[in-house]
Amino acid sequence: MLTALLIFLPLIFSLLVLGLKPMVAKYLAFFGSLAVLLVSLIITFQFDKTQGVQFAIDKVWIASLGINFSAGIDGISLLLVLLTTVLMPGIILTSLNDASKPSSFYSLILLMQSALIGVFTARDGFLFYLFWEIALIPVYFICLVWGGENRGRITLKFFIYTLTGSLFMLVALIYLYFKTPSHTFAIQALYDAGRALDSTQQAFVFAGLFLAFAIKMPVFPFHTWQPDTYTVAPVQGTMLLSGIMLKMGIYGVIRWLIPIVPLAVKEWGMIAIILSVIGIVYGSCIAIVQKDFKRLIAYSSIAHVGLISAGLLTLTVVGMQGAMIQMISHGIIVFGLFYIVEIVSERAKTRELSKMGGIRNVAPLLATTFAIIMLGSVALPLTSGFVGEFLLINSLVQYKLWIGAVAGLTIILGAVYMLRTFQKSMSGETNAVTSTLTDLNYHERLVLYPVVILVILIGVYPGPLLDISEAAVKNLLSLYPDLSASVK
Repeated sequence: MLTALLIFLPLIFSLLVLGLKPMVAKYLAFFGSLAVLLVSLIITFQFDKTQGVQFAIDKVWIASLGINFSAGIDGISLLLVLLTTVLMPGIILTSLNDASKPSSFYSLILLMQSALIGVFTARDGFLFYLFWEIALIPVYFICLVWGGENRGRITLKFFIYTLTGSLFMLVALIYLYFKTPSHTFAIQALYDAGRALDSTQQAFVFAGLFLAFAIKMPVFPFHTWQPDTYTVAPVQGTMLLSGIMLKMGIYGVIRWLIPIVPLAVKEWGMIAIILSVIGIVYGSCIAIVQKDFKRLIAYSSIAHVGLISAGLLTLTVVGMQGAMIQMISHGIIVFGLFYIVEIVSERAKTRELSKMGGIRNVAPLLATTFAIIMLGSVALPLTSGFVGEFLLINSLVQYKLWIGAVAGLTIILGAVYMLRTFQKSMSGETNAVTSTLTDLNYHERLVLYPVVILVILIGVYPGPLLDISEAAVKNLLSLYPDLSASVK
């Protein structure tokens, strides 16, 4: 019941806000997001960390096709549900002072929340695909209608990329469907059908699923839609894309790719890891030379996701736990960074770093907040970014020393582009552009201070989050003991 409430409550509020006056719609949407957050917290407090799937719902939906409305929550799902429900009120709150956002804008955000939770809880292959596709629709219109310059061309490219990947996933799922004895999309049946395939058949399914997930993350070289889309999208769209939506791809690898085609993951995983590590270095190097504040953060996201993908595919408990905690950390940090970019660019009327400087002299709270979130991004010890990156790099060093060494460059390169950004924007003397900037107002502090608290709290005490996912991760890997053997 609680899982169904998580999925449908934001959908109900999405319909309720349609047609309302903008101000009423804003506050009703915010109230709705808080209600969904409350449900997720109730689930968290009732969740048994030692058990598997809980709060399950399984109802026959389309009996003739073997499709059930089947959903449930384990430790892996719960962390991503929490990330979604924690960030959504903040995303809505960032737009409450924006008079240009009508009720349809908030309706789309809530619709996307419903679809995202559906993706993270689905236990039926068709249901997973359905929510996966629904999640694309609202963010596409958010970017298309409220985006910046050239949004039509850029959002079309984004839509085609992700839709193409989704079609490959659908083909793979239908192929597995016909391999199940009773022709069903039930998750366990797909697991059994996938493991029964020979290496060639598993490679085919691996290609279809991995392409969809790699585009969504995105992993090099499937990333070309991302920088333009993140840059042109309104800040709320960028937060949805970077903070939550890209986690759909990582979650898909954990929940669907690894359990369904373990032999193919073992055979082709090395190539996927290398592509991910290339993305770390590529994204970092491109970020270093960026002049646009928002675009720099977009490229940094490619590097961070590359590290998550690489560590995850080592198929070790350390790597997968690192991926789980880093998904949470990255979602929180990138949400804060993009909001700071929005605040600075709205006040300065530019995103060009070369035109900034001295902001700390006129806006010390803004500069301090940016500094703390930035330090989390570069994995300073006692920040949330350090926990995940340490575990991920550790898993890669154990997998292959040279891969771990190259992946570890993310810390050095990340420090270069983030400290450079802080220096150019916050340090030095003010100029004609920055001298009149005002500091954080009450509304902005209400959004950013919780981010700062979470960055520090998770960095100091990550145990509760790791405990939530530990049993689910170990259970997943215990099914395939031959996969988790270290490769030196």
